[in-house]
Amino acid sequence: MPDLRPRCPVDIDLIDPDTFEDGLPLEQFAVMREQAPVFWHPQPGTWGDGFWVVTRHADVMEVSRQAEIFSSYERGALLHTGDQDEEQALQMTRMLMLNMDPPEHSQLRNIVQRAFTPRTIRGLESRLQEFADDIVDRALAKGEGDFVKDVAAELPLLAICELIGIPAEDRVKIFDLSNRLIGFDDPEFATSIDDAHLASIEMYAYANGLAEERQREPREDIITRLLNAEVDGGNLTVEQFDVFFLLLSVAGNETTRNAITHGMHAFFQNPDQWEIFKAERPLDTAVEEIIRWGTPVIQFQRTALSDYVLSGQKISKGDRVAIYYSAANRDATALPEPDSFDVRRADNEHIAFGGGGPHFCLGANLARAEIRILFDTIANRMPDIVQTGDPRMLRSSFINGIKELPVRYAP
Repeated sequence: MPDLRPRCPVDIDLIDPDTFEDGLPLEQFAVMREQAPVFWHPQPGTWGDGFWVVTRHADVMEVSRQAEIFSSYERGALLHTGDQDEEQALQMTRMLMLNMDPPEHSQLRNIVQRAFTPRTIRGLESRLQEFADDIVDRALAKGEGDFVKDVAAELPLLAICELIGIPAEDRVKIFDLSNRLIGFDDPEFATSIDDAHLASIEMYAYANGLAEERQREPREDIITRLLNAEVDGGNLTVEQFDVFFLLLSVAGNETTRNAITHGMHAFFQNPDQWEIFKAERPLDTAVEEIIRWGTPVIQFQRTALSDYVLSGQKISKGDRVAIYYSAANRDATALPEPDSFDVRRADNEHIAFGGGGPHFCLGANLARAEIRILFDTIANRMPDIVQTGDPRMLRSSFINGIKELPVRYAP
């Protein structure tokens, strides 16, 4: 029988990291949303024959909120781009929360949920402000440099180190390991997926060293909370602790770093918005717009546990479904004038933290606080910051990242 599943209306390979090397294919996303919002993307190889691509805001929300139908566990939440064996890859990643379904996912999430509540984050804000002031002091002393390393990466790293219980002086190690884990498709950070595996082993070894310290000297941090957590009548296994530590360390700094960098770049591209921000300080709306504009996670994968019809397309049980947050956050049916960067934007129903459901970003409150405090501090302390060179994008079909953004911090 002929394959009648709709195909992409534009010539593009969403698996190939080269597609994203110069930034998001926004024009192609627009055509997809208009002409084939749910289409079949071939992917011959070890992971089957392909997957469904979902690009409209409402459809991404629909998939995200039905974990009982669209599973993160069945074939993982990561849309694998290589030829690695599926079972081997799943064995290594299924202990990560992002690859779990309720109730197992909910049980583990509840262990650390209290560390990320609005009340807890409000209690951390004075410390975040101290970090931000120190970061800006050091940047101004340099005069010029790379905004990513000097500013954007620093606050999320310091904040997650503070929460988890990682010594601040080890943030450089966490930064390096995060780049190798997330950026394995970019030759600047690693040569192969094998190096990402090696980076994960190094992260586990580091985590185990900290765990031994906390067992001797418990503290008020997430490491101690994980060690004392009870799951199914017992403590977390060493493997469970390790992957929990890895997920919090990487996700807690990588995504916010890229949101901050995209936000600063957006201000450079839209100087009128920088002037509005400095004069009016619409902090809450600006934070949401920066997060929407950057959308650090391009997509996640789900697997259908039963037949389902989405926007008129029949998705069969066992089919993989890729939900593209970057495309959905530019959907004009959900957001007016989505290709405009507007720090006063009201009713900003972006889905950069996920489309709701059990996998809504655990660190959303922390990310919002970091972005608000840092940009407020930049506007106060170095309002004349300027871009001095082109940004360099991360070669990745998963993370919408900026590796380098050359700037001058003061006139």
